[in-house]
Amino acid sequence: MTKRILVTGGAGFLGSHLVERLLAEGHDVLCADNYFTGRRANLAHLLDNKRLEALRHDITFPLYVEVDEIYNLACPASPIHYQFDPVQTTKTSVLGSINMLGLAKRLKAKILLSSTSEVYGDPLVHPQTEDYRGNVNTIGPRACYDEGKRCAETLFFDYHRQHNLRIRVARIFNTYGPRMHPNDGRVVSNFIVQALKNAPISVYGDGMQTRAFCYVDDMIDGLWRLMNAPDGVTGPINIGNPVEIPVIELARRVIAMTGSRSTIQHQPLPVDDPLQRCPVIDRARELLGWNPEVSLEIGLGRTIAYFDAEMRRGAIA
Repeated sequence: MTKRILVTGGAGFLGSHLVERLLAEGHDVLCADNYFTGRRANLAHLLDNKRLEALRHDITFPLYVEVDEIYNLACPASPIHYQFDPVQTTKTSVLGSINMLGLAKRLKAKILLSSTSEVYGDPLVHPQTEDYRGNVNTIGPRACYDEGKRCAETLFFDYHRQHNLRIRVARIFNTYGPRMHPNDGRVVSNFIVQALKNAPISVYGDGMQTRAFCYVDDMIDGLWRLMNAPDGVTGPINIGNPVEIPVIELARRVIAMTGSRSTIQHQPLPVDDPLQRCPVIDRARELLGWNPEVSLEIGLGRTIAYFDAEMRRGAIA
């Protein structure tokens, strides 16, 4: 059955891949984005599809539309972007969630929140299960994003309990792939762009901090499965790849895969940067039948090819 689906943040990295998936399934999709970090280029290959409508809109303001489902992905997700205007970042998570939940309540629509592994902060429990309540510095420079998402989760579950709203909450772990913003400051995009330029690779701290990287196609499949799970499956559910790797090892792999002449240059570790981040995905496996399938080697190869093509056509300075 064809659905009318709203994707907030639909011109962003994850959003554009989700829009592509939903259109391929024959749904009518409304993409709402204020284009702070989203880019029209991410949707350029889809704009001829008559089932897609692209709307410039900031979800901190109400939106009056008629839809069946809402994927609420709107919010800058990289430290460089969300720390640029921290007050607006918090507003996007909190006021944006209030507006989208109000819309879902009026329409009796199902709604999914893209929350984040950042709700775990710099974790004292490793790897992280959904039951872990986190270790977040509420007054630090990352708190606008971390605490904004934590408050958004609270709002979602309160609307569920108080208004019987059909909700889904996904805790997204580090995701990478084509259409990442080249200047978002995240390690995969940073390392690849620097390597392709033969520039020094910026590794923060000693590089022994770990991350678990999930390829974008796997992530979108996880979000889709969560949205389409039975109504008793509300989450929160970790969606990420449980294969952990030190950041410095990622840098070495990128240098090798690009054939770069780059050297590794160590920089001071940012404030509150987590030393370990890795999901336990037992809930996703059991409740969604989901498991990441794309290996880091294959995913990095596809992402490197994307950034290389972007540089060759002059889209990256």
